[in-house]
Amino acid sequence: MNALLYSLVVVIWGTTWIAIFLQQGPVAAPVSIFWRFALATTVMMLVLLARRKLRALSRRDHLFCLLQGACVFGFNFWCFYTAAAWINTGLESVIFSMAVLFNAVNSFLFFGQKPPARFFAAALMGLAGIVTLFWQDLVASGWSSSVLLGIALSALGTLGFSFGNMISLRHQRNGLEIATTNSWAMLYGTLIMGAVALLRGEDFTPLWSVSYLGALVYLALFGSVIGFGAYFTLVGRIGPGKAAYSTLLFPLVALTVSTFYEGYQWHAQGVLGLGLILTGNLVMFTRPETWFVRRKPSLC
Repeated sequence: MNALLYSLVVVIWGTTWIAIFLQQGPVAAPVSIFWRFALATTVMMLVLLARRKLRALSRRDHLFCLLQGACVFGFNFWCFYTAAAWINTGLESVIFSMAVLFNAVNSFLFFGQKPPARFFAAALMGLAGIVTLFWQDLVASGWSSSVLLGIALSALGTLGFSFGNMISLRHQRNGLEIATTNSWAMLYGTLIMGAVALLRGEDFTPLWSVSYLGALVYLALFGSVIGFGAYFTLVGRIGPGKAAYSTLLFPLVALTVSTFYEGYQWHAQGVLGLGLILTGNLVMFTRPETWFVRRKPSLC
């Protein structure tokens, strides 16, 4: 079962980045995100209601779903969609693969799960890899602020995703069902992005093109409903650290797709940087049975 879930996450999330690229254009990022999760939420809620699987939550649980929605189905994607205007989406996926390092830090902060000593070696390799991967682009652009901002926004979006992982783990440790918490979190993320778009005075009209609408449907149904469901199921079954192993593989899918659709040009420094990042992530999965020394959970 875990192998199937991993495969779904790798294939789906490895291809959603190009769908984000296809949504670049006149439609504002908060509006695209709003429609993406509005569609995903509608599907999730209808399915759960039809199957009578939508469970009641306490006010406290709803508050955490609100926070999860902001972290995973809202502001983090605003970061990714905005960054896609300045850096290649395949490269965004590589930065996102560092979620394993963010998860290690946040697992310690929120659940007292102490990362192993090799975490520091992995983090250094990851940072070195990021610098190496983007070095040629930075030099060619004269250290353009837009490229730097794209990198920073991708890292910030990854941090938000990691926070959402911690909240999802909290839900599951409290016996809450993934489908229910994901549905409410998606609804709250949709409302948050809708409120942001309204405050910014954005036009909610989507782009009526095959590429935009096709990307929207793919992101909503596969990237959101199926992808997040599979990923958060993995988080509950094997923990956030091990679940993030999927992020070691899907950047390879994303960069391969980007090569054909975005014209990503492979170069020696890029290959070396990618290798450093993926190797750093792999270091985190050596002897997984000894990843963390557990302490008393503090996020409740």
